[in-house]
Amino acid sequence: MVRFIAQFRRAVWQALAHDVLNTAKASAYSGMLMLFPALVVLATLLALVPAGDSFMGELRIAFEQFLPTDTMDLIQTSLQAQRIHSSQLIFSAASLSLFAGLGLMLSLMEGFRRAYRLPRDQWGFWERRIRALMLVPISLGPLALATLVLVFGRQIEVWMIHFGGHDLRTVVLVFWRLVRWAIALVTCVAVLTVLYHFGKRTEHWTSVAPGAVAATLVWFPATLAFGWYVTRIADYSMFYGSFGAGIATLVWLYITSFSALLGAELNGVLYRTRQGWDATVVPVDPES
Repeated sequence: MVRFIAQFRRAVWQALAHDVLNTAKASAYSGMLMLFPALVVLATLLALVPAGDSFMGELRIAFEQFLPTDTMDLIQTSLQAQRIHSSQLIFSAASLSLFAGLGLMLSLMEGFRRAYRLPRDQWGFWERRIRALMLVPISLGPLALATLVLVFGRQIEVWMIHFGGHDLRTVVLVFWRLVRWAIALVTCVAVLTVLYHFGKRTEHWTSVAPGAVAATLVWFPATLAFGWYVTRIADYSMFYGSFGAGIATLVWLYITSFSALLGAELNGVLYRTRQGWDATVVPVDPES
């Protein structure tokens, strides 16, 4: 444990040397551009399902577990907006979301490259973008699975309570909600592991898992703390007016991106340690 803490401390200093703060800004900007068009497409597709309204309610409940209050207001507005029936507008929203997702993956991949101190020309121009484009649906797979569990979680909970009896109601509620939280955290680890595995030179799944776990352990309490700060202390609307909710969303995406990049830095430190390289912090040219 002491050794791991020392390696994590080196990863933090290495992240500062690799300009992770600015890389996280670029990732957060692309994530902001991707989020709301994707929600528009999602809301439109769910409207075609007979139980679409109940699914939307479950999605809002799931989002409330992680997102700040101001962010939830924006997302709820998007989900409750009038459905888009024009195929041209749906295609435009999907294309914009995919384009922004490409930018998000390229920014993260650049951070991964710096974490491992790899040369910029390890991939060609098109190879790099094709890989980034493929990472968008690959990383969405575990998220889609977790979303299904969260969406149908309420129905499963009701079924378990019904067949468990009145005496077991409290036990069922506590157990199932712990399971739902665990699924969310495991999904976060799975998505990060996929990104770390394919986002730079391919490394074994077990080799990138420590960074994914560390990034999740950083992101989860940071998200809860930011949500508490926004709810109890900060009032972005006092400074940014109607843009306050958007600013809160952008900050949350920044925290998320920084956590993912920090996990990659830890994997880079562990990789150099396994290779017998010097894992100490050295000045690194971001363009190298």
